[in-house]
Amino acid sequence: MNIRLFHANVMSMKNDCSIVENHEIWIKNGKIVYIGKPDSYQSMEDSMRECKILPHGFDQSIDCGADVLMPGFKNAHAHSGMTLFRTSAENLPLDRWLREQIFPMEARLEPEDIAILSKLAIMEYVAGGITAVFDMYLTPDSISQAFMETGMRCVQCGTVNNFTHSAKELEDFYVRLNQMGPLMGYRLGFHAEYTTDEKILKQIAELAHKYRAPVFMHLAETQKEVNECRQKHNGMTPVEYLDSLGIFQYGGAGFHGVYLSAHDMEILQKKHVAIVTNPGSNVKLASGMAPVKELLTRGITVSIGTDGPASNNALDMFREMYLTAGLAKLREQDAGAVDAQDVLRMATVNGAMVMGIPESSTLEVGMNADLIRVSMKAPNMHPLHDFARNLVYSGHAGNIKMTMVAGKILYEDGNYHIGVKPSQLYEQVEKIADRVIRK
Repeated sequence: MNIRLFHANVMSMKNDCSIVENHEIWIKNGKIVYIGKPDSYQSMEDSMRECKILPHGFDQSIDCGADVLMPGFKNAHAHSGMTLFRTSAENLPLDRWLREQIFPMEARLEPEDIAILSKLAIMEYVAGGITAVFDMYLTPDSISQAFMETGMRCVQCGTVNNFTHSAKELEDFYVRLNQMGPLMGYRLGFHAEYTTDEKILKQIAELAHKYRAPVFMHLAETQKEVNECRQKHNGMTPVEYLDSLGIFQYGGAGFHGVYLSAHDMEILQKKHVAIVTNPGSNVKLASGMAPVKELLTRGITVSIGTDGPASNNALDMFREMYLTAGLAKLREQDAGAVDAQDVLRMATVNGAMVMGIPESSTLEVGMNADLIRVSMKAPNMHPLHDFARNLVYSGHAGNIKMTMVAGKILYEDGNYHIGVKPSQLYEQVEKIADRVIRK
């Protein structure tokens, strides 16, 4: 399908957060084939011929009305299927929240339940301008089905621990799901050090070496996690312990990274391990504030995730961006600690890099047409002194006019184009809640 987006202000995020005015973006077969400003009808026709859009022309032309087109947000850590537990598990610290509330309910979920619950999350993602999700949950095959049926981009991460999956199953998922098509990817991963025995961790390290692949996990999320790891492993922190097993040989990322020592950060920098901060979840579970400023100062890649809708409870990257900036300033007692432009890059470009989808990171010719249209016809976007700062500090999901993934519009003006009726989906979700939670 050939799509023309015109009369747009474009923020490519290739180098910075600058905007070029009154430009066009042309899309063909899910890829960006042109970004520019034709000077005349003849030059436009020449460009269309060069992009091989003629003789058929555009299937759809959209006047963007001076709204901003930019890369979509990348939710770099989520548990989409946990939409079922939104507000059903509350007011406990992480360890008790998992053991007493979440794990018992999860045991009653079926794969088809998780597919339906993931589609509910996808509705929230696209309405908020998220174009790719780094998902980490229990049933990779049904999750893949949900994302592919809706047209949403997803990279999954392994969830291996003492109770769920094995290193052998992880390898099977890694091989199979990375061959499922351009919208789906899979990365090696495990739940966390504190839920995974050393024998399993060594097997995962072997897979990382076999495939020369990065590994992903929850990491240093709470002080309790770090203290208990030190007690079990000769004073080593989770970062030091996992590094000693060879887990980080080919990089990867840790989700949360709240409690990191100076030596931890030296390891992360040396081994090219990123941190995905999840401020909303960390605040709600009273886990703490990640050292975002120091991570950035050390050159460690930081991206942003929502975590799951049971611990957050929203899948809202606008709120996460605000909290990332605000909590960094609070932690450092420095109002200039982390700038909004850095945060916006974390939520877009950095997220794509952590997930291993650099072709979705920026708006450039040859890149995936994973983009959003941000309405400038809203009071919170004016006056326009700095668009990036407006977006981070005053933006909200209501500013999203359109969300496009791989050249397909999944959300526009309050309407969803994901192959399922919202009312039907809501009914299915409530039936699952009746069986799993309210029985």
